[in-house]
Amino acid sequence: MKKLTDEDLNNISEIAISSAESYIFSKVSKKEIVDIDINIELNYDKGLDVNVTVNILFDDLSSADLKMADYAADYAMDEIEKFLKKT
Repeated sequence: MKKLTDEDLNNISEIAISSAESYIFSKVSKKEIVDIDINIELNYDKGLDVNVTVNILFDDLSSADLKMADYAADYAMDEIEKFLKKT
């Protein structure tokens, strides 16, 4: 892997957030969601280590899958991997 620039690291964060949000909103209506918290941790000391954590607070009437946050985080990681393969 080539050395990543600050711009690359910013792009990775943006890709993670936008892809997680896109995944969630493709599965669940916005009105079913009270709050979303997406955290991206990047550690670039000895290679790249990325951790994506998604927390979703659903409306009480929502029937959404409670694993949606995990699925969204996995999807974000897949999108990051695609970006890194192009870089």
